[in-house]
Amino acid sequence: MESLLSGFVAALVAHATDRPPWLAAILADRYRRPLAILAGVLVAQLLVNAIAAIAAIQIRPLMTPNARSLMLGLALLFAAIGAAWRMQPPSDRLEGWRLGAFGTSAIGLFILAFGDRTQFIAFGTGIWGSSPLLAAVGASIGATLASVPAVLLGEHRWRRLPLDIWRWSAAVILAALGSAACLSALRII
Repeated sequence: MESLLSGFVAALVAHATDRPPWLAAILADRYRRPLAILAGVLVAQLLVNAIAAIAAIQIRPLMTPNARSLMLGLALLFAAIGAAWRMQPPSDRLEGWRLGAFGTSAIGLFILAFGDRTQFIAFGTGIWGSSPLLAAVGASIGATLASVPAVLLGEHRWRRLPLDIWRWSAAVILAALGSAACLSALRII
């Protein structure tokens, strides 16, 4: 259960200020089918985080408990750095794609989310916790829920939210959690 919950919370915090919700808001404006967009977000996140879970399953047995905690801490610290970075719009608004609301969001968001901070969080929580698969599911649900406001509001209204405050808050929370995990792994605290 700690794998599911830790992946969920960390991804929810980290993903809200990332580019995939912005792309989801763009697609929601275009297609006006929020449930199809959110289903595409969930499928994309499940696929991306399944890759992280497979990697965690392969690497986890080779690591000591302290090394696993250190990996989680580093994943959270890198997510904090990513959250502190000023958010840039997606470089491709997928305007030429003709796959419909679900297909465009599932494939487009998979491409955008591949190698993103949520995937590293799923990997870190998967290595640290007892179940990499539950960590991936939790991260996928958290990332999908983080996209709900963007999809429901659309790009213009979502961009009017105080995203900079949320971005810096997320960076501080993730940095604090990551630092604590790293210091604990190194037996400093």
